[in-house]
Amino acid sequence: MNIRHITIIAFILISLQNLSAQDSLRWKFTTAGAIYSSAAISGNNVFFGSGDMNLYSLNKTTGEIQWKFQTQDAVHSTPAVYHGSVYFSSKDGNIYSVNEKSGKLNWIYKTRGEQTYDIWDYYISSPIIENGIVYTGSGDSCVYALNAQSGDCIWKYKTNGIVHASPVVSGGIVYIGSYDGYFYALHAADGKLKWKFKTKGNSDFPLGEIQKSAVIFKDLILFGSRDYSLYALDIETGVEKWKKNEPGSWIIATPLVYGNNIYFGTSDSHRFHCMDAQTAEVKWTLPLNMRVYGTACSIENSIVFGCFNGKLYFVNPDTGAINSVFQTDESRKHYSEIYASDDHFRSDFNIYGEKYLESEKKIQSLGSILSDPLVDGNTLYFGDANGHFYALSINAVK
Repeated sequence: MNIRHITIIAFILISLQNLSAQDSLRWKFTTAGAIYSSAAISGNNVFFGSGDMNLYSLNKTTGEIQWKFQTQDAVHSTPAVYHGSVYFSSKDGNIYSVNEKSGKLNWIYKTRGEQTYDIWDYYISSPIIENGIVYTGSGDSCVYALNAQSGDCIWKYKTNGIVHASPVVSGGIVYIGSYDGYFYALHAADGKLKWKFKTKGNSDFPLGEIQKSAVIFKDLILFGSRDYSLYALDIETGVEKWKKNEPGSWIIATPLVYGNNIYFGTSDSHRFHCMDAQTAEVKWTLPLNMRVYGTACSIENSIVFGCFNGKLYFVNPDTGAINSVFQTDESRKHYSEIYASDDHFRSDFNIYGEKYLESEKKIQSLGSILSDPLVDGNTLYFGDANGHFYALSINAVK
């Protein structure tokens, strides 16, 4: 069976009604703002941020709130838990450390401030902790290394663009992209540059902005760009090994590495790909009807990812066939306001017309799923753009 046949079969499977996973919901918790970033788990608690300016700690089994910590703006970074503390960033321009058990403040580090690139700049950089050091980016164009215990700045490295991508730390090197279109490899100890790589850019997006985190596969580091490309670089030298072009579409989602393949969704081409990570050969493509910005995860016989249409897809990793779909309540309620019976856009819906802000708001009302689904035991956790945080039973969607 060739790629074209798999693509056609997968498209037909999207609309089948017997694939619903609605009975898998264990609990749902509602906040007062959009949840774009992802969750972290420690012990019996799950931590996540919301556009209502709070970081939440919930009992992961019951969904009961343990505590919440309020900042001065949206919390669209994924928290990191390290040695009894939770670390996260807020759009108020601060990096926070709070006590894991109580939510009480340990310290605040004030950057020179956050900023938003455009309306599709949904995330801010999420901290990564390695050997007692907090690494993260900021809208002030800098990459920071902070002492995890005290919050003191060890070093910072200035790029020429907003840094909302999250860092990857490996082998004493911090790898991170910027909206200036460069991908940087910095020495973790002192922040000195090892190498940097410039994306190619294109006529529509000449900077080739890098919006989200990279992923490491063997001797390669891979990341997407707004110049319609996915890049694979030699991790030691920064030399380009291959580049996958996605005509007319940003690639925002960080690829998932699973076996020897990578799995990732696209923006305006509305597709989800499985590719050989070493050769960039496309194994299969699943057509969708909306963007995918979140990173997929794997559970037994499925690759799982969220979509802007308010659906969470469970697909076969070998074929792309859809095993099951979870759809938010708001997506079920408002789906027909955007999509016709054939699952394509209604003739009166213009996604990028003069009223694109209104269109984007309507899309978000479906409960767009931009957060990366997180697996813990037999439960899957994720948030949506309507401020709901979900716990799904994996057993119910196998």
